[in-house]
Amino acid sequence: MVEEVKKLAKGWRYDAVSVGLPAQVGPNGPIHEPGNLGPGWVGFDFAAAFDCPVRIVNDAAMQALGSYEGGRMLFLGLGTGVGSALIVDHVLVPLELGDLHFEEGSVSEILGREALERDGKKAWRKAVLALVPPLQKAFLADYVVLGGGNAKHMGKKLPPGVRLGGNLTAFRGGYRLWGIDDVATLKANGKSHGKSRHAAHEANAWRVL
Repeated sequence: MVEEVKKLAKGWRYDAVSVGLPAQVGPNGPIHEPGNLGPGWVGFDFAAAFDCPVRIVNDAAMQALGSYEGGRMLFLGLGTGVGSALIVDHVLVPLELGDLHFEEGSVSEILGREALERDGKKAWRKAVLALVPPLQKAFLADYVVLGGGNAKHMGKKLPPGVRLGGNLTAFRGGYRLWGIDDVATLKANGKSHGKSRHAAHEANAWRVL
């Protein structure tokens, strides 16, 4: 991944890197290997590989950061599985709603890519729209953003309080990530350093739980 990113960014000027990863992330980086990617992420020295400070969060949390427009927002990332995050008044709470189990299976099994390919778009959209209202009610969310690679299959008819996000919002989330003191900055010595803010950001009210 690092090699490909360096090739794509050849000639760019940058002094920090944000990484969104489909896995649980701790202060020193990934704490579990991503279920849908190859191994080797846990314990990898991202900062040394990129030769600059790095911040890593769950990919759904990063896209949620870029999608947020105030209030209480529930984010659901519809991809290989289902990513999720809640933001309340600029406080980001990463979630693992994909692991919730119902009689039909887990949320990721019901709304993931395999279900979309197996059941077809119509049945899959119906399943998504059946789960969104109770989740929105459970988290008292003002609105729900459906993001991830499969959100494009939802169509334009969405219930009130639900809107589509886009993968490009992850870029905005990656930028906002450097304005949050609670996110650890990985340095090239392999250790994490909290309370490190990139010069492009002023102090704001963002927090991560």
